[in-house]
Amino acid sequence: MRYLDWTLPTLAENLALDEALLLDAGHGGPEVLRVWQWPRWAVVLGAGGRIADDVHAERCRADGIPLARRASGGGTVLLGPGCLLYSVILAYARDPALTQIVPSYRYVLTRIIAAVRGVAPDLDLRGSSDIAEAERKVSGNAQQRKRSHLLQHGTLLYDFDIARVADYLKTPPRQPEYRGGRDHREFLTNLPTDAETMKHSLRAAWSANAELTRLPLDMMRELVAQKYGREEWVRRR
Repeated sequence: MRYLDWTLPTLAENLALDEALLLDAGHGGPEVLRVWQWPRWAVVLGAGGRIADDVHAERCRADGIPLARRASGGGTVLLGPGCLLYSVILAYARDPALTQIVPSYRYVLTRIIAAVRGVAPDLDLRGSSDIAEAERKVSGNAQQRKRSHLLQHGTLLYDFDIARVADYLKTPPRQPEYRGGRDHREFLTNLPTDAETMKHSLRAAWSANAELTRLPLDMMRELVAQKYGREEWVRRR
């Protein structure tokens, strides 16, 4: 597995790079662990997310908070300082569990939990694709799947201003049972660690020993032009 620690200048480029890495793997490229961080507030919807259901759109517009949309499923998230983002590109041939959605989430998240359990021993898988500490969510995750590989990417909160989430995101209409109707402030929490510690632990957990040096930048630019950088894509629902 190759390792990439790189944040591109625009949100569209960062989302497109994840999909480009997935497509590249399907054409003979390597499995990849990528980490990145977005330094400003931004809202990212899942492929099927609805702005009217999930986002305080007028407040985002007034505060200059951009909206973006990824190609994976899952719920709408607020990105910003104190949130580490990870992406893994995995071949189904690595393990039979990866060929099915539920077992593949468990495969990946079990390894993420093992990587950070040294600083948060009470972590567990909750809902369909969350990591929680003492029933409070610290990580949300989503997948995009192709013929031979999957992309799983997610958030890891460590110094995130959780009070800001309610400013820009509505309470989601669909919730995991363990949420119990709690608002964002009561449902989310931070891991007691820092970004560099998590990067080191994730890299070790995935044995991502070599740096990724050949990047599918032409494919990334094409995806920005065709999809991620287009208002029609972002506001399609």
